[in-house]
Amino acid sequence: MNVNSIPEKEIVAIILYISLFFVIVSIALIIFFYFSRKKIIQKEIEKKNLVLAHQKEQLHAILITQEVERKRIAQDLHDDISSKLNVVSLNSYLLTSANLTEAEIKEITCNIINLTAKALDNSRKIAHNLLPPVFDKFGLHAGVEELCEEFESCKSVKVYYQNKIDFDENEKDKHLHVFRILQELMNNSLRHGKASEISIIFDKVNGINNCFYKDNGIGFDFKSSESQRGLGMKNIDSRISFLNGNINITSDSNKGVEVFFTF
Repeated sequence: MNVNSIPEKEIVAIILYISLFFVIVSIALIIFFYFSRKKIIQKEIEKKNLVLAHQKEQLHAILITQEVERKRIAQDLHDDISSKLNVVSLNSYLLTSANLTEAEIKEITCNIINLTAKALDNSRKIAHNLLPPVFDKFGLHAGVEELCEEFESCKSVKVYYQNKIDFDENEKDKHLHVFRILQELMNNSLRHGKASEISIIFDKVNGINNCFYKDNGIGFDFKSSESQRGLGMKNIDSRISFLNGNINITSDSNKGVEVFFTF
């Protein structure tokens, strides 16, 4: 068939139909990419909203933890320090009284010395809880060693500690989060888990620091919402997030607790 024999109108019609086809395909592709992009953007927004919500929840948990810690410190200062200093003040005032015998002066002075010594000892304990001097001076390894010794001093639990990492002294801020995580886990093992044995191992695998923690306590149902909502667990999750690490907790009733986290 000769193209020249095709009427001009049919050629124009064919060109129009082809053009219309490409226009429709183009519009369809534009609509497809528009909605695909819109869906991608929507998913990204949802993802960012989830991250923001998680960060907000972590911040809330940290603020609550800080408030609880402030109340505990205030209570300790009031009960242990202020009360003793008040008695010291009263005894000091008694020394200004007239006609005191030598025995009375000696007794009052001894009371002042004893109460002052107790107040100093309690203030050291409060400061130690805020930031252990051994940790501050010698780092995470020494801090964890002392922590293990403190728990073993109660004679109700045996702690096995092994460290295979040479910690960088310039990362003490990060290591403090690791210390607090272990402190929280050990407190839970002793207070709630009734554990008699605790194991802590620091190791480095493929350049990543990790910690394996285990106890032989009564354990708990980690999948329950009540366990996951606990302030202690939220506090641990927040610290792991700051460390850009990951955590995996395995536990069942009467089977102890196993915790693995990276930092």
